[in-house]
Amino acid sequence: MSSILKYSLFGSAFVLIGLLVGFKIKDASPAGINSGLMKFERALRFIESNYVEELDEDKIVDDAIEGVLEGMDPHSFYIPASEMKQMREQMAGSFDGIGVQFNILEDTIYVEAPISGGPSEKLGIMAGDRIVAVNGENVAGIGITNADVMGLLKGPKGSEVDVTILRRATPKPLEFTIERDRIPLNSLDFAYMMDPETGYIKINRFSETTYAEFREALEMLQEKGMSQLILDLRGNPGGYMEMARKMADEFLAAGKVIVSTEGRISASKQEYRSTSSLGSFEKGPLVVLIDYGSASASEIVSGAVQDHDRGLIVGVRSFGKGLVQIQEEFEDGSAMRIVISKYYTPSGRCIQKPYDKSDSEYEDEIAERFESGEIFDESKIVIPDSLKFSTASGRVVYGGGGIYPDVFVANDTTGGSAYLTDLQINDVFRKFSSSYIDARPEMLKRYDSPEAFLTNFKLTSSLVNQFTAFAAEKGVPYDAAGYQKSKRLVDNRIKAYIGRRMYNDDGFFPVLNQVDKVIQEAYKLMPEAANLERTGKVSMND
Repeated sequence: MSSILKYSLFGSAFVLIGLLVGFKIKDASPAGINSGLMKFERALRFIESNYVEELDEDKIVDDAIEGVLEGMDPHSFYIPASEMKQMREQMAGSFDGIGVQFNILEDTIYVEAPISGGPSEKLGIMAGDRIVAVNGENVAGIGITNADVMGLLKGPKGSEVDVTILRRATPKPLEFTIERDRIPLNSLDFAYMMDPETGYIKINRFSETTYAEFREALEMLQEKGMSQLILDLRGNPGGYMEMARKMADEFLAAGKVIVSTEGRISASKQEYRSTSSLGSFEKGPLVVLIDYGSASASEIVSGAVQDHDRGLIVGVRSFGKGLVQIQEEFEDGSAMRIVISKYYTPSGRCIQKPYDKSDSEYEDEIAERFESGEIFDESKIVIPDSLKFSTASGRVVYGGGGIYPDVFVANDTTGGSAYLTDLQINDVFRKFSSSYIDARPEMLKRYDSPEAFLTNFKLTSSLVNQFTAFAAEKGVPYDAAGYQKSKRLVDNRIKAYIGRRMYNDDGFFPVLNQVDKVIQEAYKLMPEAANLERTGKVSMND
């Protein structure tokens, strides 16, 4: 039985419970299935009566269901009763832990994403990191399960856990001591005004509260004078389709197709259109940011915006997960989820990337994009002419899995260094900011608002020297070459964490965004977004 667990934990939004409420699924079994069930029952009775050792009948049935689902597609899976509680936590509420979404692939724990604001993110744990040891005990290649990992990483707030991580392109294992914390599963990271006209909203997942959070943020920004918007869906792995439908509806006039679904049975064929009851931002320049971590519901929103020429899509090709799942629950508390249809954008593009290869090859597809250079270089993207589609105005867009951006802008990967990594691992930025502000209570009077801090607070050489000396005391000796290589990022994080200590996220995210290449390019592209809304064309692609 494969060790790949086809779902994510600790808040992963690949879970799509209840997407198609009201579906009537056939429960009558064809003759072939009935014959197969009789054969299966006979096999179980034969094994139970004759096997050399006493068997756990429940485990045999669980293993059999898992085996059937593993051969179907990458996103149909079985959930044992012991794990259903944790699965429900993913889309609502909160929990105590280290704050990561993860998968188990080939007997190795992979970090899908650190949860925004959680302890892992604050220490610099990254998507793609591999957890190989917990509290000094090896956890790779031992047949570890989903429940095992939760038992190791979740725990009371304030308790600590030591984690050893392997990171691509980092030669030595990285050692983290993580203090567990309460992990809120809010789906909106932050919303603020970048200037008197431009709003910014970052959504990290599509949970049951996403639309309410988004609508509240949208109204808040509009009250402040917002007339143009950057919607950041990078790293957002999706979630409830209904939340995506409502969000897209806010941008589109009534009657526009948002997404459709196609499957084998008639009940799986659905079309969802915008309504007149929503639509609070139907006009005004709009830029949507996506990347290789944007999946499912994120792709519904960006695909609808793109196909109706409503906004500019900026970034790199999205993940390509467009499968609709329903859940069947069993009397013992377990459940299974199966794929019943696929998502299609308004122009007819299938969001789902091909999955005709092995599970490991499917999971490695993102890594292949890095290796081919597609993530960093637009010229490396190869798209067959047969996958051309047209937007409402006749612009060419491409299918084949995922949403291709209108404007390619890769994440800036320059500036990394071992020195920066060590500063993050040892939580130096947060610790220094607390020490710095605690000793300077007058800072809150000098900078009496987040906006004043963002505009007027400047790093001095004296402050940087204090930081590097503090870091050395905390076990990270000064590395002149490493600092020079990462100067822009180190200086930015010093200011950002001081801002967080003073004004929480209001003093944090706006500072970080100043060195975010994709956000800054999106900001410059606002006139292009206005031109697209006015003409239905992207002039820079003509």
